[in-house]
Amino acid sequence: MTACVEVLAPGPYATVQDLGRPGYAHLGVPRSGAADPPSLRLANRLVGNAETAAGIELTFGGAALRFTAGVWVAVTGAPCPVEAAGRAAGTDAPLWVPPGGVLRVGAPRRGLRTYVAVRDGLGVERVLGSRSTDSLSGIGPPPLRAGATLPVGAGAVAAAILADFAAPPPLPRRPVVRVLPGPRDDWFVPEALTALCAAAYEVTADSNRVGARLRGAPLERARPGELASEGMPLGAVQVPPGGQPIVFLADHPPTGGYPVVGVVAAGDVPLVAQARPGDLLRFRLVRRASHDRATAHHREAADRPGGARQEA
Repeated sequence: MTACVEVLAPGPYATVQDLGRPGYAHLGVPRSGAADPPSLRLANRLVGNAETAAGIELTFGGAALRFTAGVWVAVTGAPCPVEAAGRAAGTDAPLWVPPGGVLRVGAPRRGLRTYVAVRDGLGVERVLGSRSTDSLSGIGPPPLRAGATLPVGAGAVAAAILADFAAPPPLPRRPVVRVLPGPRDDWFVPEALTALCAAAYEVTADSNRVGARLRGAPLERARPGELASEGMPLGAVQVPPGGQPIVFLADHPPTGGYPVVGVVAAGDVPLVAQARPGDLLRFRLVRRASHDRATAHHREAADRPGGARQEA
């Protein structure tokens, strides 16, 4: 019997995500994809999938999923209480859910986004090469609702399940993320980058997959006026007129009209994506040479079992 996932409860916000649709910024299409790609990759590896397979991204847990046929699943990302077919289960490990069984994921103890991978992946229709939901442009499958059904099996042949547990480094309680200056730091007073890194910023409740909106010391502009729209990279720290920064996440727009004072290092963006409203976030200024060395170290660490995180 072909398995399907029946969404009994999606929690506060849940979507289908893979690794996104890069290469369409010239059409105004965001990359989208998992907000915390290392966690989705880990979940897929645990059930023998290619890392690119589509899974479910939960925002603050609270989900219940029923499977019409027996399947292997894995839950990663923000750590949550998990129950499979009425029995307590763990995260970061393959779980067997029998036919008709229900997987329940509670609210995370830390972090914001949790991932559920299903062996063989989710077979929802691809749009521009990706099965991801893009919350900004509306491309891809809609956010999950109670009663929705998702097909399992994307056509790819899954490998054997070889790992029984993978312990990722814990999410830090107070993340410190690296930020490179520019490209428009000259639009701010010389002290702006120092101010950005001097004290913690609070993640506000109006954050989403587009960006993490922060509250803290305002960043003062040196140049008034408008800035022509230009491309926005993942992790761009854009500063609207009020001076409160926004860190762009997976569904950020391809262009923006406010100056970008700095860009969060790509390897640290998942930490921003895991920060929940009320969490404190700090920035650490790095220069290009330092960033390149740190990126090489991060990639090396990410290739090891469990990936790379900061110390808790």
